[in-house]
Parts: sequence; C-alpha cells; structure tokens
Amino acid sequence: MPIRWRLTLFIALVIGAILLVLGLALYLLSRGALLDNIEDTARSRANAAARTIESGESLSDDDIEQLTLDGVSVIVRDANGRVLQTANPPARGVAKDTVWREAVRSGKAVSGTAVLTGDDPSYVYAVPVDPPDGSARVVEAAKPYEPALETLEVFATVLAAGIGAAFLLSIGGAYFLARATLRPVEAVTSAAREMGEGDLSKRLPVANPKDEVGRLAATINGLLSRLEAAFARREEALERQRRFAADASHELRTPLTAISGHARMLDEWALDEDPERAKRSVGAIRQEAGRMRNLVESLLALTRGDEGAGLEVGRHDLAAVAEEAAQAARTAAGGKVSVEYVRPEREVVATFDRDRVLQAASILLDNAVKYTPEGGSVAVRLREEDGRVALEVSDTGVGIPDDELPLVFERFHRTDPSRADGGAGLGLSIARQIAESHGGEIHARSAPGEGSTFTLLLPHRPRS
Repeated sequence: MPIRWRLTLFIALVIGAILLVLGLALYLLSRGALLDNIEDTARSRANAAARTIESGESLSDDDIEQLTLDGVSVIVRDANGRVLQTANPPARGVAKDTVWREAVRSGKAVSGTAVLTGDDPSYVYAVPVDPPDGSARVVEAAKPYEPALETLEVFATVLAAGIGAAFLLSIGGAYFLARATLRPVEAVTSAAREMGEGDLSKRLPVANPKDEVGRLAATINGLLSRLEAAFARREEALERQRRFAADASHELRTPLTAISGHARMLDEWALDEDPERAKRSVGAIRQEAGRMRNLVESLLALTRGDEGAGLEVGRHDLAAVAEEAAQAARTAAGGKVSVEYVRPEREVVATFDRDRVLQAASILLDNAVKYTPEGGSVAVRLREEDGRVALEVSDTGVGIPDDELPLVFERFHRTDPSRADGGAGLGLSIARQIAESHGGEIHARSAPGEGSTFTLLLPHRPRS
C-alpha cells in the first residue's frame, strides 16, 4: 500500500477513534444529566409535598399546580396503601407501584422505577410522613423517563450523523494532507528518476528547506555534489594515470631502443670487426641503462608518494639541509654556474623528513643549474613566514613562459625538451609530492629571459 494511503488510513482511524470516544462521552454525559434532572425533580417535589403534609396542612390547588409541573405525579397514601390524594395521576393508575411499601416498612425515603405511563419506566421517589392527624403515611412523586429518552434518541441520531460526517471529512482531509505532505517527495522522486546513470550534475528540488523533506533533499544534494566531485577526481586521476603510463612507456622506449640497437650491432659484427665501435656501443648501453635506472627510481619514488609512504620526521635545521644541497649542486656545476648559499642569521628549525626534503632541495637546485646558461648564477635563501619556513632557489636562467608555468610540476612535462639533458621531467613532480606529504607546498614564479624562483614551503610543525 502506498505511503499516501497508509498515512490517510492512519490519520482517519485516529480521528475516527477520537470522534467516537468524544461522541460516546458526550452522549453519556448528556444522558446522565437528563436522567439526573428527572430524578432530582421527583425527589424535590416529593420532599416539598411531605413537608406540607407533616405541617398539618393539606395540599392546596396552588401546591398541586406547582408540584405537578413538568409532568410530575404526586400520590399520598396511608399505611395500607390506600390513596388519600393524587395530583396528575398516571394513566395506568398506581396499584402496581410497590416503592411506597418499602418506604413505609423502612421508615426512610426510597426510590425506584415503575411503568406508570406508556412503555417507558418512570422514576418514583417515596418519602414516609407522620402528619398530626395520623392519616397519611407516605408521599411519592413520579416523573416519566420518556421525554428524556426521546431527547436522547434525537441527540444520539444527530451525534451519530455528525460523527459520520466528521469521519468522512477527516478521511478527505487526511488524504489531501498526505498528498500535500508527500508532494515534495514525489518531486524528488521524479527528479531522481530523470537523472541518467553517471549524470550527477542535476540537483533535487528543495521546496521548503526547513522541513524534514527539504532537509533530506538538501542532504542528498550535498551528497550528489560530493559524489560528483569524487567522480571528477576519479576521472582526473584515471586520465593522469593513462597519461602517466603513456609518458612512462615513451620515456622507457627511447633507451630500450638504443640499448637494443647497440646490442644487435655488437652481436652481429662490431665485436669482431670494429673493437673501437664496440667500445663506444658498450658506453652508450651503460649510459642508457643509467638513464633507465634513474627513470625507474623516479617512478618508484612517485609511486611510494602516491601510496602515502611514511615519513621519518624529526626536528632539523633547514639551513643545514640547504647548505648541503647547495654544496652538492656547486660541485656538479663544475664552475660553469655560480651557486651561492645565503646563510641565515640563525637556525631555521622545523619538523620534516630530512632525506626527503634534501631530495626536494637538490631537485630544485639541479633544475636551476640545468636551465641556467654558463656564467649565470643560482642563489639559495631561507626565510620564515606565517608559521612556515621557506627554502627559495633563484636563478638567472632562461625563464619559463607564462603559459608553461602552471604545468612545470606535471609529470613528464619539460619546458624545453631540447635542453632537458636526458631528464624525464619528473623532478619537480617529486619535489611537489614531497612538499605536500609534509603539509606544505611549492610555488614557482618566472619570466622569460629573467630567470626563475622556486619556493619550497614547509610548516614549523607537522600536520595532525
């Protein structure tokens, strides 16, 4: 059964039960009030007549007129039950009425019922009396229930019709209420049905963001946004992996082709016919094998970084690391490029993995030396800013075009392939990965012909 009908049925049953209980309570209260009014009237009239008789007076016409209002019958009997006086006697007489007997016997007021008029019983109230002349012994008053029962019958009919109409209206109201309440759900369902597989750009309608359905739709929209972002990241990651695999295959194919060619030449004729050529081929094979080894090591370093390899962090002086990297770069440059290290006035202590940060600094310096013409200079400086430490490598090299600058940290990207000296274009990617693994970052600014500046930023404390 649909929720709409279940909700309608539930509301209708609850309202119906409430109406039934209220109607029954109202009927019982009304019935009690009407019957109590009849009994109170009969008692008051009997007591009034008894007081008049006990005072030694007889019931006058005025007394009888007052006592018989509202259809009350008053009967005065002696000790044997003989009727001494009646006022508004019942149509069937009073012979079968036995309530007075109990009043005479017990000497106390007694009440009961008797069928005196019509088919409905009457309420009878008998009061024993002791007048001065000693003739009368009991006074009884009777009032029929019939008017009250007729009124109750009409009231019950009207009440039942009202409850029935109210129940039918409650069913209709419950249905429209359930329909109005679930209309946003239907809109959400319709919108969700229109979403194609993998199409996460659409959003569910939010009619009222403050109610439960609105909050649910807003929550689902937030989930869809996160899923869309996650799928976009996944597609981007897959695209990077495909590009990475293609680039890695291309980079490996070149040295493998060279090695295969030199090996075939050695095998076919160079070893026997041209020893000098064979020697050069062996050197070329060793060079290409070294290039492949460096490429594989770089790929492994990137893979370990992607997998979140653990860092051996500690408190270290970044100045000492920068000085060590600068000294190694100065030695590698062989005097063709000046490598200057600007020592800070005090220690620059931070928490990092010393070997990994030394690797990143060496990559930046090697890159600066590689792209700086002979006679140029490279400078290494340290500073602290905004709770972070910064290692800055500046050069007077060829610079990087504006359109190339955002791509320098991409894997296998080389700004000037003709001057790459056999590099695979992975160095800056590894440096960025090292920085990000420490919770830091790396920036580059450059202008063609004016050199470049790369800045490695690390936090003073590791990220939690």
